[in-house]
Amino acid sequence: MNVEAAIALVNRLVYQQTQKHLSDLQQIIIIRVCQRKTYLEIADEYGCTEGHAKDTGSLLWQLLSEAWGKKVSKGNFRSLIEEQLQSQVSGESNVIQNIDSVFSDLDIPKVAGFLGRQTAIATIKNLISQGNKIIVIQGEGGIGKTTLAQRFLADQGFEVVLEVLMAKETVNIVSAASVSEEWLQRDLHQESGKEFGVTLARLKRYLEQHRVGILIDNLEPALDLNGRLISAHRDYLELLRILADSQVKSLTIITSRDRLCEAEINLEHYRLSGLDLAAWQQFFVAHQIQIENKAIARSAPAELIAQIHQTYGGNPKAMGLLCGIIREDYGGDIEQYWLENRHDPLVETDLKNLVASQFNRLQQLDSQAYLLLCRLGCYRYQDVPQVTQPGLLCLLWDVDRKKQRRVIKSLRNRSLLEYSQGKYWIHPVVKAEAGARLQLLPSEWQQAHRQIATYLTSSISRIYNIQDGLTAFEAYYHYLAIKDYAAAAQVILQSRDNQWGQFLTLGTTLYRLGIIQPLMTGINQIIEKVKHDRHRSELNNILGDLYWTIGKVHQAIACQQATIVTSQRCLQLIPPIPENRHDLYYWRMLEVDSLLSQGLYHIDLWELATAAHLFQQVIELAYHTKHHAWSEKAALGLALVNSDLESVQSPASIVSQLYRLIVDLEDSSYNTGRFAYFIQLLGQILFNHQDTASAKIMWQRAIAFSQSSHYTQIKAKSLTGLAAIERQGKNFDLANGYHQQATELLENIGAKCDLAEAYFQWGITLKTNHQMDASQDYFKRAIALFQQIKAPKQVDRVRLMWINNV
Repeated sequence: MNVEAAIALVNRLVYQQTQKHLSDLQQIIIIRVCQRKTYLEIADEYGCTEGHAKDTGSLLWQLLSEAWGKKVSKGNFRSLIEEQLQSQVSGESNVIQNIDSVFSDLDIPKVAGFLGRQTAIATIKNLISQGNKIIVIQGEGGIGKTTLAQRFLADQGFEVVLEVLMAKETVNIVSAASVSEEWLQRDLHQESGKEFGVTLARLKRYLEQHRVGILIDNLEPALDLNGRLISAHRDYLELLRILADSQVKSLTIITSRDRLCEAEINLEHYRLSGLDLAAWQQFFVAHQIQIENKAIARSAPAELIAQIHQTYGGNPKAMGLLCGIIREDYGGDIEQYWLENRHDPLVETDLKNLVASQFNRLQQLDSQAYLLLCRLGCYRYQDVPQVTQPGLLCLLWDVDRKKQRRVIKSLRNRSLLEYSQGKYWIHPVVKAEAGARLQLLPSEWQQAHRQIATYLTSSISRIYNIQDGLTAFEAYYHYLAIKDYAAAAQVILQSRDNQWGQFLTLGTTLYRLGIIQPLMTGINQIIEKVKHDRHRSELNNILGDLYWTIGKVHQAIACQQATIVTSQRCLQLIPPIPENRHDLYYWRMLEVDSLLSQGLYHIDLWELATAAHLFQQVIELAYHTKHHAWSEKAALGLALVNSDLESVQSPASIVSQLYRLIVDLEDSSYNTGRFAYFIQLLGQILFNHQDTASAKIMWQRAIAFSQSSHYTQIKAKSLTGLAAIERQGKNFDLANGYHQQATELLENIGAKCDLAEAYFQWGITLKTNHQMDASQDYFKRAIALFQQIKAPKQVDRVRLMWINNV
């Protein structure tokens, strides 16, 4: 029978009824049913479950039944299609088209699981060239092991390819003796022996004389928890010895989810990974999947496909299943599918069953490894995408230390735990199943999150960089998952040494590193649930700075006022006795810090008189006390306000004194990153007083500190200052370069107050250079931001500069 003609005929009928061409799975069903293959064989070839293949076939037979007016099934399809083809040939000779022309515009891969396996094929060939007779292709379910093995063996020109498919259930596994007899008698047309040993000897002689390919598929049901052949089927060890012999001309490929650990057999493992993003891209293009009603571009991977590809680890079976569902149920609209299902990667029954089967088998074989896998589902794998071995060991609290590494190896051997360069992780679909199962065990769920949080907290003793900060903050999410809000607050408020030489809370350090939104969201999720006055006040103090950064200045002021009210109340209630000296110190520190912060906020609102009053309060409370450092910072804030007011003279003593401390004394505590914010502030004061040389030194010093410590906000503000200096010197190209750097940095971190000021200063530079249209654009940007911030005095300030001559 002409199979191509059969596909062309069925495609035409299906298109007339559905306005859709045959899918690649439907094509394969037609071809293999005509070849009398089972649905299981079709599913293994295509890379899907047997149930999905049956459902697809059933729908196809239903469509054909309606078209032909008679019942069509898998059993009678071959005879019915032959009748239709004979009728077509006699009556409509021009109707039947070649399959290549029918589907040439689709470029559909004939087998989903074999797409993009060039690297895998090259690797297997290299292993063969090294003299390996047995290669184990290992990987999780649906990764395409069988498809790769079958296609590879089929393409190597063997005289014959022998196959054995292990039963899914251990009790149904056929003995090695029976397999060997069947190979000899049915496939090789040789007599088998009455004893297993004789049969093996005859098989060996044949393999020494003939090039034979051998596939032992789905071996894992015959393996125990240590990866060795179970006692009931140790006879396979004898068969493998024959197949591994250097004299035989055969090549044996074994597929298995689990690692085969039989030291007596010379074999090589090849860990098969998921398909790469390019292969997924090609597959979805070929199937006419759309985003925003447009065909996916062939040139660059669509971002949406990249997200889905990452979620499913490039699994080919998942790729085929999803593609079929998107085409059939969503009209090819991948965007709509992912919008509805992205939060539940196991929403499709076939995918869930695929993953669940791996968990169920692990639970039966190795309960300790099963529990570890479920506990690993507690990790988020986002800001900390991979964990080191201690991150796994902390989840083995109930396993003897001597056995812990064996449990980890058990997961790796079963392709359920990914590993690379000392780091471990699990794929999102495995994580989803693991987390769902652990939640059914409340005490395990609680304990696992606490163990992980403790490990993460203890693993970071000092914040050197952004990743350190994110890793330390990760513990917050684990306490949040078990609704321990007090512990979650403690994560944010735990103090550590940082790269600026300070001992600050994690929240303050994260803020300075520019990690704004995650921290703000985190605090808002728990602040109303935290009962402890001190913890709530500290959180409000940090939250105020976060709101300030993103331009919600009035909310920032409210947070600091709440901290001040609580601080003052506690200071009045705590008796001033030696036993309470630490508490008294702490509440006073919170009070003066919140007052200082409010002063800085009001500067950004250009409410200079209010800012001056707040700075004065800090000076009065902190001067020559244990909080004297805050009085110095407040004095600089007051000096900045006075320099902005122009009519008021700044106290030159504090400015010149701090300038000398920063510039002249290399070992001064002021000459460190911890004072960096106020170094750039000192630059503003000096610039306002026309001392541009000194201002430039301050801003350059601040930039140096910010670059070494990732304090982006300081760098951007200092660059804006340097631009103003170059503007005065008529070096407009250099000034514009500084402005551009500053605005890009501030746009990236969303610092609206500083960004509005940066736009304003750039507008002044452009106006000074007589670029009126461009300057108006930046003045408008500044006004728009200041209006969002609700800073009317700043809006008036910009408009005044806009209409006046420079």
